[in-house]
Amino acid sequence: MTSSPVVPAVAEIIRGRRQSSSRADGHRLALVIEGGGSRGVYSSGMVQALEELGLASIFDAVYGTSAGAINGAWLLCGRAVSGMRSWTDPAIMRRTIAPARMLRGRPAFDLHYLVHHVYDGIEPMNFPAILANPTTFHPIGTDVRTGDPVDLNRHIVDKRTLMIALRASAGLPILAGPPVPLGDAEYLDGGLAETVPIRTAVRGGATHALVLRTRRTDERRPPASRLHQLVGGGYLRMRAPGAYRAWLTRPDQQSVEDHCVADLGAAVLQIHPPLGSPDIDSAARDTDLLTRALEIGRGAVHAALSDVARVA
Repeated sequence: MTSSPVVPAVAEIIRGRRQSSSRADGHRLALVIEGGGSRGVYSSGMVQALEELGLASIFDAVYGTSAGAINGAWLLCGRAVSGMRSWTDPAIMRRTIAPARMLRGRPAFDLHYLVHHVYDGIEPMNFPAILANPTTFHPIGTDVRTGDPVDLNRHIVDKRTLMIALRASAGLPILAGPPVPLGDAEYLDGGLAETVPIRTAVRGGATHALVLRTRRTDERRPPASRLHQLVGGGYLRMRAPGAYRAWLTRPDQQSVEDHCVADLGAAVLQIHPPLGSPDIDSAARDTDLLTRALEIGRGAVHAALSDVARVA
């Protein structure tokens, strides 16, 4: 009887790559970032800490859904610390998230403003640096026809398609407007099909993953309200039948993703907001609350990885 090979822990790989400044260890380490709208402010603080600890370049690939994709892009462009200011700027948040706009038939989330004006002017994201980064970028969208999670990496060939992919990954149904066309399909928020894109990362060849979560370990996704079921479900059923099928399975999605992570054992290291961290609604725009959550996320990564990242 042959014994199974010992899987090195994620922390060991991180330590080795930080010490050697090399990824030539035979593993494929992915950074996987959970989505969640404004709840993504937790992972924004987490990626800021990764940059502060000198860990931005240790990953072979970055997978992110919705706000997780946006935060991953900030890390890959080398501006995670400065870029996170957009989460805590009251003017930007009021302009980006304005539920009252829906009374005028306009999206509550203005992703075009966020990506094409804030990230390309007010708080610039270095798009060329993302495109040139040897760490590959994999934002996740939900195909409106099939309801499947789709790695949008293959569509990203220049700045324009990169910006569209960010909008597609974060395109909440109704709240952010119609599906976003990219390539030969249309996409809505990747969180409809895969909020924590660990399964897509494994299919892409990841042998290990550092997973940044935006929910505490004791926090479960709340059930959709009756209004959400009637309005959101009705819209998806007519406009995006595949995405509607994915939406119907969302109550079980967190358990599916948690079980997938558990099955990977030592090949995955998760970092959650600590117990007692405040609940953040997906449409929150209270910058005092968001600032607090950002610092909590930042502190969680420093607590988990500071010793691992220390260079001898």
